[in-house]
Amino acid sequence: MKHYRSVLVVLALSLQPLAAQTIDSTAGPLRVDLQVGGLEEPWSFGFLPDGTVLITERAGRLLAVKDGARVVVDGLPDIEVDGQGGLLDILVPRDFAQTRELFLTYAKPQFWRKSGTAVYRARLSEDATRLEDGETIFEIARGTGGGFHFGSRLVEAEDGHLFVTIGDRGNGELAQDLSMHNGSVLRITRDGDAPADNPFAEQRGALAEIWSYGHRNPQGAAMDAAGQLWVAEHGAQGGDEVNRVEKGTNYGWPVISYGVNYDGSKIGEGQAKEGMAQPVHYWDPSIAPSGMAFVNGGMFPDWQGDALVGSLKFHYISRLSGDPLREVEQLKSPETERVRDVEIGPDGAIWFLSVLNGGLYRSSPAD
Repeated sequence: MKHYRSVLVVLALSLQPLAAQTIDSTAGPLRVDLQVGGLEEPWSFGFLPDGTVLITERAGRLLAVKDGARVVVDGLPDIEVDGQGGLLDILVPRDFAQTRELFLTYAKPQFWRKSGTAVYRARLSEDATRLEDGETIFEIARGTGGGFHFGSRLVEAEDGHLFVTIGDRGNGELAQDLSMHNGSVLRITRDGDAPADNPFAEQRGALAEIWSYGHRNPQGAAMDAAGQLWVAEHGAQGGDEVNRVEKGTNYGWPVISYGVNYDGSKIGEGQAKEGMAQPVHYWDPSIAPSGMAFVNGGMFPDWQGDALVGSLKFHYISRLSGDPLREVEQLKSPETERVRDVEIGPDGAIWFLSVLNGGLYRSSPAD
């Protein structure tokens, strides 16, 4: 009974009206409105054509919220909830209205008490209460123990293929090993196969799904208006990065880095090495980036094409602009505490998840 009483209290608090807050910005004051409260460690969200918002919680719960009412969606796979692992990203593909297909990433239990990032495909029932015909279409090879660095963002490419970010799982050396998926960005079909034109599809000993490698833990990923993929990834101390992801490219982790180990010792061989790409932008001190989106639509005309990245550490949304991208503004308020995910909604507003507040928020110009 204690558990049910606590749930009722959380739901009651989440339904209480709250006065709108504001964020100071170069676009003028931004109104911040709570859309969904009472969330428990939310990780990602996506929009359905009918206005429903789907929200994942790391502990293994998928919520469908519409017009203030929420339901728990059944039909998830067996999920390993360990450390940073659990139910992670959700992708609503462009053809959802025709197929009702969804894609999710999660930590999948594997052999000998190990786990790895996996991709789950299922159809959402017409009443949005359950996932049907669910199937794990992909899981990384030879998962490892420990609850670290699952990566786990999903992005739909223009051709319908899926990009999946994979962290190094706490073992940096594997990010340079093409026989492992650790520390890479993958490109797969909607059936989980490796497209024939992937860069390492014909290379002996390499895994065909790998698109780029040498990443530490990309927890932000987004496509810009030109169809270019970008990732924001956790580095070590003082080495968080934004990378423009190119086919077959090695991004250097852990051979090169702008950060240092947490004890202050040097990482790898320095900050640069021939054959390894430089980040477009890096943060020092580290901000713990998670979630990424590019501004589009007419609500923020002066910010068109800019990138937004959530900060888990310093509790703000970073706005990056220019060529190359550089942080030009920090959008910060009590609502932006530990921002896990950022999206531009169908209405053009900035939507974001706050882990510490347990809330999904919408931000738009106040006037």
